[in-house]
Amino acid sequence: MKRSTAAIAACAMVLGGAATVLPHAMAAAQGCRVDYSVASQWDGGFQAAVKVTNLGDTVSGWSLGVVFTAGQRVTQGWNATWAQSGSTATATNVDWNRTLGTGASTDLGFVASWSGSNPAPTSFTLNGVACTGSTTSTSTTSTTTTTTTTTNPPVGRTPVAINGRLRVCGVNLCNQYNRPIQLRGMSTHGIQWFAKCYNNASLDALATDWNADLFRIAMYVQEQGYETNPSGFTNQVNSLVDMAEARGMYAVIDFHTLTPGDPNYNLERAKTFFRSVAARNSAKDNVIYEIANEPNGVSWAGIKSYAEQVIPVIRAADPDAVILVGTRAWSSLGVSEGSNETEIINNPVNATNIMYTFHFYAASHKDNYRATVSRAASRLPLFVSEFGTVLATGGGTYDRTSSAAWLDLLDQLKISYVNWTYSDAGESSAAFRSGTCNGGTYTGSSVLTESGAFIKSRINTPDNFPTS
Repeated sequence: MKRSTAAIAACAMVLGGAATVLPHAMAAAQGCRVDYSVASQWDGGFQAAVKVTNLGDTVSGWSLGVVFTAGQRVTQGWNATWAQSGSTATATNVDWNRTLGTGASTDLGFVASWSGSNPAPTSFTLNGVACTGSTTSTSTTSTTTTTTTTTNPPVGRTPVAINGRLRVCGVNLCNQYNRPIQLRGMSTHGIQWFAKCYNNASLDALATDWNADLFRIAMYVQEQGYETNPSGFTNQVNSLVDMAEARGMYAVIDFHTLTPGDPNYNLERAKTFFRSVAARNSAKDNVIYEIANEPNGVSWAGIKSYAEQVIPVIRAADPDAVILVGTRAWSSLGVSEGSNETEIINNPVNATNIMYTFHFYAASHKDNYRATVSRAASRLPLFVSEFGTVLATGGGTYDRTSSAAWLDLLDQLKISYVNWTYSDAGESSAAFRSGTCNGGTYTGSSVLTESGAFIKSRINTPDNFPTS
């Protein structure tokens, strides 16, 4: 979707020795508290969240030392720069969370491998000073004197647990029982700008407070995105896939091409990226691949050629997952460039288990666009992988009437949809009020914009997933 001038966030992680060497610019902290929780674990690995709170004077530039017992090895991390040496980890600030005022907190996270057992870290240090301020941990086997709390993924029957691996049947998205379903969820903004919005607290809120079925991960390719750091952004996407999986939500991996509009410009990058993420996530039931966000200024023949070269790369590793194919004119089925769905009907992509994307912005796209979707839905499998309640710019006035008309139509046609955006971007399409992602609260009405409150009211109504 549209660009933002928000601050750029980075991700990574470090384990170091018991003594942490600090850059000269980092002042010693005077006290700190760490809240540590294991969000999920599996045979040979786990995902953890670390919230660090500065209890002393303001710190500008920080490094968090994390000492494990033995056997843990960090493989991915976010919201800090991570590295590893022996049994100690060190997470160093990124630009947007460099300064921690008195009482200020920041959320970090990582995925690690382990052997034998998964006890909590034995200690944490902030700029070399031990964090002894009422540290909490999920582990009961830790040798530190800490209180014990537990953060578990939501219990009960989740969307993925009920529906399993998805497939396309006719013009519908179908579950493991071969029954048509509709998924409803939210999209990130560009993860290069808004990484701080996607943490354990926000994903818990999306899964349990919103009752969302899916989480779209918008990885821009240009605009300070994937092309600047392919391995870093690939790891960030994989981490968010894991976080969605731990909460029983589907994850749409969005190769977010926008400018330039011809996806063939990024063909080799797409092959490299999807070869990697498909191999890594092929065993998961919750992954959907979106191979080109909003093609524009390019013919349907050009888009089709791109799709028929990228899809086999995914299929080589993940033969069964659903794949979403972008359509002409910013994924409007060609309408925004004077065409319509017939160009796809007459010349479909030569692949199976695929769906075609449609995007709309309710204040800009109204009756003629809805008429196109109504016609096309009887001939093509459609998936609304992005929509907004505002203008196509991502800003402007929130149009509740048109938004309601759109969602009523999608409900009637059983077409899945994802709203732009689950972020606190300074634009009216954002679900959260500006500044929400600087705090730790993502639940309740006080943090929502008008658009966010409306979309949440539509998403958190009960799903109707048939199982027989």
